[in-house]
Amino acid sequence: MRVREKGDRGVVQSVVLFLGVSVLSGALAAGLAIPFAGLAGYTTEKTHETLQDLPQELKTVPPARTSKIVAADGSLVAYLYEQNRQLVPLAKVNPIMRKAIVAIEDDRFYEHGALDAKGTLRAMLRNQSEGSVQQGGSSITQQYVKLSLIAKAKTPEEYQQATASTYQRKIAELRYAVAIEKEFSKDEILEKYLNLANFGDGAYGVEAAARHYFSTTAAKLTLPQAALLAGLVKNPTGYDPTNNAKRAKDRRDVVLRRMQELNVITAKQANDAIRTPVYDPKKVQEVPNGCASSKYPFYCEYVVSKLLENPAFGADEKARSHYIKTAGLTVKTSLDPKIQAAAEASIKQHSRPTDQAVAAITMVEPGTGLVKAMAQSRPYGGNKKKGEVSYNFNVEKSYPGGYGGFQNGSTMKAFTIAAAIQKGFPLNHRINSPRQIDLTRVKFSTCNGVTQSFDSYRPSNSTAAQGNLTMIDAARASTNTYFLQLSKQTGLCPIATIARNLGIVDAQTLQPLQQVVSFTLGSAGLVTPLMLSNAYATFAARGKYCVPQLITQITGNNGKPVPTPGRSCRQALEPAVADGVNRVLHEVMEPGGTGDSLKFGPSDLAGKTGTIQENKAVWYAGYSTRLAAASVVADADVPYKNLIGQTLDGKKMYDASGSGTAGPVWETAMRKALAGTPETHFVPPNDKTVRGDVKNLPFVNGMSVQDATNKLQGEGFQVTVAPGTVNSEEAAGTVAYTTPRQRDGAPEGSLITLHVSNGSNSQQNPPPPQNTVQPPNPPNTSKPGGNPQCPPWHPKYPNCGGGGR
Repeated sequence: MRVREKGDRGVVQSVVLFLGVSVLSGALAAGLAIPFAGLAGYTTEKTHETLQDLPQELKTVPPARTSKIVAADGSLVAYLYEQNRQLVPLAKVNPIMRKAIVAIEDDRFYEHGALDAKGTLRAMLRNQSEGSVQQGGSSITQQYVKLSLIAKAKTPEEYQQATASTYQRKIAELRYAVAIEKEFSKDEILEKYLNLANFGDGAYGVEAAARHYFSTTAAKLTLPQAALLAGLVKNPTGYDPTNNAKRAKDRRDVVLRRMQELNVITAKQANDAIRTPVYDPKKVQEVPNGCASSKYPFYCEYVVSKLLENPAFGADEKARSHYIKTAGLTVKTSLDPKIQAAAEASIKQHSRPTDQAVAAITMVEPGTGLVKAMAQSRPYGGNKKKGEVSYNFNVEKSYPGGYGGFQNGSTMKAFTIAAAIQKGFPLNHRINSPRQIDLTRVKFSTCNGVTQSFDSYRPSNSTAAQGNLTMIDAARASTNTYFLQLSKQTGLCPIATIARNLGIVDAQTLQPLQQVVSFTLGSAGLVTPLMLSNAYATFAARGKYCVPQLITQITGNNGKPVPTPGRSCRQALEPAVADGVNRVLHEVMEPGGTGDSLKFGPSDLAGKTGTIQENKAVWYAGYSTRLAAASVVADADVPYKNLIGQTLDGKKMYDASGSGTAGPVWETAMRKALAGTPETHFVPPNDKTVRGDVKNLPFVNGMSVQDATNKLQGEGFQVTVAPGTVNSEEAAGTVAYTTPRQRDGAPEGSLITLHVSNGSNSQQNPPPPQNTVQPPNPPNTSKPGGNPQCPPWHPKYPNCGGGGR
């Protein structure tokens, strides 16, 4: 068989092919036609059978639309999209745009059916004579069908089928086009087409294109602007003015001359438009896509991670991601730009991106759980020289960008205070609290039995306060030895339970914290600023705990609400218990407390410092009734080191503490955030909370240990005997005194410690147990398993402990 030369493919061949297909489809009488090659060997009957086998209805998918995340005030956080598209009704498309697209793509659109035999033949003849594509051969309806099939394609194979140059695809498009023409009016088809078409440079649909190229809307397009957009659909990349302005202008001018030929515009209008610059680069609007382009990238990514957890958006993460980026959702968040600005200003004032240490803060509204702000010192990105990171230091490791927390030191003492008040301990509950105590092999009760430190464990205080302290005294000074003994008296289970009920879990594993002896010192796991600020917000809300909420509302493209988890709050603590905690932590910020330098304004404030072992992280968490926040300054680079000697705000640190290092970050952010808000105060604790729900203790001084034990147990108390002896006027071997003291009473069922006399009457006031006062001797943590009051399994802080400042 002779191979045709290229010159043989002329006008005659095009006409023969066009008429042949028209006859084969049996549709010429109806004005339907289809131009393609490759039918050699196919009979009319076989082609007819192929047509009959095809589905007659085109099942389309909604066009992919741009979703957006907005702040509480409606301002933009980020756009999310696979295709930048905003649907617009035809009534909001300037008529000149409609005329331009019809003129260049299908000028008999309103006169023919699904296919235009006359128009296609004319386009073939013109394109052949011009030597290039000047007019479209497929009708607008055909083009819409093809675009719809491409939009439906979910796999590379489906996309290839939708774009393949085969007779099967052409025939299928023909059948679908006929169905579309029967189902929709011409205006409806044109509207769908204009919303679906690709206009180049990432702009899909005429509204997005108008905004992108000209900073206008489809309703306000001018003649030259409309002509440019109409010319783009034939080759969105080739005619993109941002790629090649000359080529784009030439194509635009072809559209204008065609509109003139059809008497859509006058010669003067065409000439005036042709003299207009094709576009103004200054007016091109780039539509940023994704959280990396957001003003609040870390907050945005965390919001997206929560969206991806919603089963309403798809069966798996991939399906949910696709839905979120194509459904045209508006996701309203709890982010408050004013409070966020306060948090960012504080971070900027007290740290720098290139510091060795990192600083982070989260701010939450009490009573709602609304996460108002989230900021950190290291910016988002991949340039390490600029200090950029992809980790969010404020949140748990529930998604790839979550850092997963730090040990939180003495900020955990707040939960011990809550547990003690809940069990009926008075706010003036006294415990003899020397500088150091020996807890080696001392057993602490847990939810599952008991735990103890097997190796040497002699914790000490990092502040000067010691002696016979009340709960308020110990909180103000953050006295470790007091709170360790208090946690033994309450048991670890109530403390751990309250912490869990207030949202504190290990930020790496998302499991409950380990109930270790040093739980109250913040060495039971890793905690985030978000967790801690929200837990403290529960105290501010008088015991009302709310799950942290970032997403407040989701609406679909149609304006209707989309199902999403709403606010979830419950009473986690009795109001009277929270009132007691507020009173104790309020005293921390009064003169003489570790947080007194951070107090500002007339409103009541409460807070707690935290420092972990070797100063690897320092914290300040605090609140008013209006806002709660937790700030942390930490080493976030493995291997973790002491903050002392590292840089913060561009300067080397010679000290690191919760009050002096993390505290200023908290204070500046809170001061700015609360500026101009009304004065607020905590509800004072009732008399029962202050005095405690206590029973009278029987007087057992001078009794034998056995008799005293029997008497106390008979009254419903638990009993333990302190190691060693103390100076006392009582006879040697008898009970010198109890902790708590007989005059103070104790909650029913609580643990009473008996102190045994050595018979010496050298001191009128009993000193601490002799063998519990030791010179400073930090725990040995150099060997594996050393310091077993800490969870040895933890990947970040295998050697742990807490501090007070």
